[in-house]
Amino acid sequence: MQQHTGQHVLSAAIDRLFGAGTVSCHLGTESSTIDVSRELTRGEIVSAEVDANRIVWDNHPVSIRYASAEDAAKLPLRKESVREGTLRLVDIEHFDLSACGGTHVATTGGIGVIAIGATERFKGGQRIEFFCGGRALTKFRSMRDALSGAVRVLSVLPDELPEAIEKLQADARERQKALVSLQQDLARYRAEEFVAAAEPAAAGRLVARAVDADAGGLKSLASAITSRPGHIAVLVSTARPVLVVVARSEDVAVSAHQIIKTLTETFGGRGGGKPDLAQAGGLDGEPEAILAAGRSLALLPS
Repeated sequence: MQQHTGQHVLSAAIDRLFGAGTVSCHLGTESSTIDVSRELTRGEIVSAEVDANRIVWDNHPVSIRYASAEDAAKLPLRKESVREGTLRLVDIEHFDLSACGGTHVATTGGIGVIAIGATERFKGGQRIEFFCGGRALTKFRSMRDALSGAVRVLSVLPDELPEAIEKLQADARERQKALVSLQQDLARYRAEEFVAAAEPAAAGRLVARAVDADAGGLKSLASAITSRPGHIAVLVSTARPVLVVVARSEDVAVSAHQIIKTLTETFGGRGGGKPDLAQAGGLDGEPEAILAAGRSLALLPS
C-alpha cells in the first residue's frame, strides 16, 4: 500500500513539474520502479522527490470512487484509461486522480517517505527506482552500513570518500601501467632464454613452452619471441582450464589461427585470431598434452 500510493504521488509530481508521464511501473518485493517518457536531469529528479514528499507530509486524504468510462473521460485523470465500463478511481486530494485497482493507504502520510534510488536510461526515457516507508528505512540502513564500512577501511570522513576513491583508482591505474611495463621487460628477458633453446621446424625455429602466466603474459611473451625473424611460438598456461597463444614472425608461412582452430576442435574451449597471432581459452586437458599437440602442428610443413 505504501509503495503503490507512493508511486501515484511520485508519478504525479514528475508529470506536474516536468511533463514527463509514467509509461509503466513495477512494484517489486524489495524495490519499485517507474518508467517515464523522457530522461530527467539530476536536479529535476531531486525537485520531484522534494515535491512528492511535500505531498506525503501534508497528509492529503486518499479516497476511492467509481465512475463510468464516459464520466471518467470528463475528469482530470493524470493518464487516460483504456478500460471500458465502471472505473475505480484513486483520488489524492488536490493532487492526483488516477484509474487504479490496487490497494492504497488512507492518507498520504501513511506512505512515510519517498526516496529515489538508482536511475537509468530505458527505451528512450528513464527508469527510476524508488522506496517508500519501511523499505526506504531498510535501504537507508544498508547504505549507511556500506558508507560506514568504506569510511572505516579508507580512514576518511564521509565527505572525503569520493576523492579518496578517485585517488585509489588513479593509483591503481599507475600500478597497472608499471605492471605492464615490468611484464614487457620480463617477456623480453624470457624471450631471449626461450629463443636460445628454440628447435628447428619446417617453417622456422619453434619455441613451444608451458608457462605460468595469464593470457596477457602469454601474448607479451609470444610477441617478444616472434619480433625476431623466422620464429614460431606455441605457449600454453600451466593452470587449467588451459590458455593457448600461438604467434609467428612476419616471414614465417604458418597460420597461428589454424593451429588454434585445430587445438580447440580437439580439446574444446573457444578461440580465434589472425594468421600471425591467435589465442584460445578454456581448453580441457593436461597442459603437457595440449602443448605436445600444438608443437606437432607447428612442426608440420606449411
